[in-house]
Amino acid sequence: MSMSNKVALVTGASRGIGASIAKRLAKDGFAVVVNYAGREDAAKEVVNHITQSGGIALPYQADVSDAVLVQAMFDHVESTLGKVDVLVNNAGVMELKPLAKADIQHVDKQIDINLKGTINTMREASTRLNKGGRVINFSSSVVGLKLENYGVYAATKAAVETLTAIMAKEMRGKNITVNAVAPGPTATELFLKGKPEELVERMAKMSPLERIGTPDDIASVVSFLANPDSGWVNGQVLRANGGVI
Repeated sequence: MSMSNKVALVTGASRGIGASIAKRLAKDGFAVVVNYAGREDAAKEVVNHITQSGGIALPYQADVSDAVLVQAMFDHVESTLGKVDVLVNNAGVMELKPLAKADIQHVDKQIDINLKGTINTMREASTRLNKGGRVINFSSSVVGLKLENYGVYAATKAAVETLTAIMAKEMRGKNITVNAVAPGPTATELFLKGKPEELVERMAKMSPLERIGTPDDIASVVSFLANPDSGWVNGQVLRANGGVI
């Protein structure tokens, strides 16, 4: 798969890891769709960065938990840039509570976005992705670490890992690979919010590399999976965590 004239759709791409992925894929030569739910200003900043660097980018607002909006997003991308070649399912939320305090809003929000949102985009991609395309989902290394208070979040990500392996088999004959990236602790607003500095430092020491990951670390892994060199990697979960697990 050559990246020339290829289209990448990155969900949740207005900030954090998603923004870094969008910029990296644009640098790799993809026309990038910067999906966002509510941060229009941030999404436009990402688009402006890409276009000012000579790339092609399109912002598109859609809540991935809404199947109708996801279908409309794919329709719009196809009519403006062409069929999607690479889908990156980065959109997600993380809320930490012990199971005893996991009220229905806490459960529904994470299932709706992390799990149902991923299903919605995967379903569209399964019939609309270009032959030779890539689906890159997002899990989390907490699925293996099984940390307290991460129960509902980790459950949604474990489900994504299972979906990844199943879709990889269902794409038989289309030369489409389906993989997942499972970051460890990464310096994003999502991860750092509400955590005291001493906790962040302690989590950094969990890795033998003794640091927190960066969004660019994760974007590099996504770049590899979107690249022709990854063609023999399929149905896998890449744990990009510096050796935490």
